[in-house]
Amino acid sequence: MDKEFDEIYRLYSADLYRFILNICRNEADAMDIMQETMLRAIENIDRFKGECSIKTYLFTIARNLYLDSLKKAENKNISADETEQEFTDGASFVDKLTDKESALSIHRLLHCLDEPYKEVFTLRVFAELSFREIGDIFGNSENWARTTFFRAKKKIITLMTKEEEI
Repeated sequence: MDKEFDEIYRLYSADLYRFILNICRNEADAMDIMQETMLRAIENIDRFKGECSIKTYLFTIARNLYLDSLKKAENKNISADETEQEFTDGASFVDKLTDKESALSIHRLLHCLDEPYKEVFTLRVFAELSFREIGDIFGNSENWARTTFFRAKKKIITLMTKEEEI
């Protein structure tokens, strides 16, 4: 059993950490959530029914832990979201994602979006999950994930256009 969890950790910890870091924007919190995610996955492996991939299972646990941390922060009246914005002009949305400086700007604009747009966009672009996996994480359909992603993309393009006008 330990070898199996070592393999799961080796395969998914980097992607899991990047996902958590992208949504919480704090390295220490991301590491804490990642470790707690792995611990909960080990403790509750008997609840895993194989209806989704291990990666989806881990991302779902991490997402729920992150949302729990937001609730705790709200209860303490701590702002859990930074909305610093920056924009760099580029040829197309895909070009902007591949250009390091533009990608950083998009990432910052991403944090201006409401949930679930921010998280769906992050899961699709940065964690490279399929729409099916994203839908599973949220308990929704693949089409819901696809629609939410494209709405998030449209919102980011709108924000980028506004930034360009300033």
